[in-house]
Amino acid sequence: MTCPLCDGACDGADLAPLLSPELAWLWEAVAAAADRRGDESLTGGPAVTVTVPALPAQRAAAAGLIDGRPLEPGQSRRVSLEVLAAGVATRGPRLTPGAVAAHACNRRLAAKARRRAQQTAASDRIRMQLEGSATSLPHHVRELINLETAYTRLRTLGWVSRLLNTPDATALLDQALQVAAQLPPPGRRIDRRLLVPGNPHALDTGALPALVLALTGSSGSPARSGWARLGVDCDDLLGGLIITGVTPYGWQVPPGATFTLPPRELTRIVWTPPPAAGVWVFVTENPSVLAAASAQALTDDAATTPRVVCTAGTPSQVECAAIGALSDAGWRVAVRADFDPAGLAHMRALLAAAPAALPWRMGAGDYLTVATEGTLDLHLEEADAPWDPHLAAAMSTRSAHAYEEDLLPILLADIAAGTPDPPPTAPA
Repeated sequence: MTCPLCDGACDGADLAPLLSPELAWLWEAVAAAADRRGDESLTGGPAVTVTVPALPAQRAAAAGLIDGRPLEPGQSRRVSLEVLAAGVATRGPRLTPGAVAAHACNRRLAAKARRRAQQTAASDRIRMQLEGSATSLPHHVRELINLETAYTRLRTLGWVSRLLNTPDATALLDQALQVAAQLPPPGRRIDRRLLVPGNPHALDTGALPALVLALTGSSGSPARSGWARLGVDCDDLLGGLIITGVTPYGWQVPPGATFTLPPRELTRIVWTPPPAAGVWVFVTENPSVLAAASAQALTDDAATTPRVVCTAGTPSQVECAAIGALSDAGWRVAVRADFDPAGLAHMRALLAAAPAALPWRMGAGDYLTVATEGTLDLHLEEADAPWDPHLAAAMSTRSAHAYEEDLLPILLADIAAGTPDPPPTAPA
């Protein structure tokens, strides 16, 4: 069995004379040098500096291991590693100063350097595994993954470190590549449950689906949207839009009822037209706004049900398209989200899908009325909030997020009035 301290350098050696208590001072200095240099053997290189002990027995024990003039108590002395290596070799043909020091200190030396070397080797294996997969992947998948930049992308996203901490990085990456190989070519689609044969739930949660999305450059957004960009259809019964006051064409919903339309119903949605021209639907990110609007309508015994659509977070492409379809049906649409980077991205997605929609209370003035001074490091550009040239700068300057709940009384008043007031202009 290989020695865990020195990988077998002690085999057949007579270590007892070298491990006497009187020599502990020497081996402790050697062990410290091995740790600093990341060299477990220490058979050569710069000399090791030691402080000569005061006890005569400790100095005498080093005879033959330290060359030069006699050792003086308290003296700082440079120990030649070549001479030390020759001295310990007389006790065993494979012995090294580092091996003796490891036994004297009863621990493996240069542990940090060894871990770094192991991580580097494992990272190189991940890189080579990615490069070696090029010939086995379909052409459209190779273009999607872009194997020349895949390793850098995984490292930037933290996936190389995450893989190194998994029990079997090679197996997980290989499985992710196998899933990627099943992705459909452009213009075709596949059910996500068919991507892993025999295991329809393999991509529901966990590291595997997240790694597939990272490999294909589809992470950083709701998983459903990432899969949709890859031509993969997820379960179309969960998620969707929470709604009150508007209905799909032909549906009968009790007045004032709140209901959820899942992605399956949103895919080809046709909305019931508004009762008159110019009627508004309010789109919000947070369910608390819809809930408060419904509760207010009940308390006030309002004659009309508030017309609110809630995305419950960042909307998927299907949800954005369904909101865009409200404009096509004749509704006027007011959209908003939180004042944070995710909320701004949410707004850009909604306005891209519904160009006729009005940003609702999403101006710099609205933000500044509720945002307190913060400490967040926000580096926003005008393009992050293209509907208001002042908003990104205001958020970056105030260094704080603001949420829909902060504006709740104003939002409820707009919903009750049935029209969004023009947003305040930014202060000079």
